[in-house]
Amino acid sequence: MHISNELRSILDKLASDDKFRAHLQTDPVSTLSKLGIQLDASQVPAQVSLPSKAQVAVEQQELQRELETTTAMIPFLLSGALKA
Repeated sequence: MHISNELRSILDKLASDDKFRAHLQTDPVSTLSKLGIQLDASQVPAQVSLPSKAQVAVEQQELQRELETTTAMIPFLLSGALKA
């Protein structure tokens, strides 16, 4: 799968899939690993707080562009902050 399609799939799930969001909040390393994204546990914020589904849906294209440019964006996304 092309990286853009993978990111689109993840963002779609963040915007609509409560089960995925719950798994991502409780075990982000394992959840992302199942999708082929390796994340060092030390990069995960102590408190995972995802942006709301509505926020993700509204900002999905911008988030995808940001995530395509850097993998460091994933821990930032897990922090629940969409804007620096």
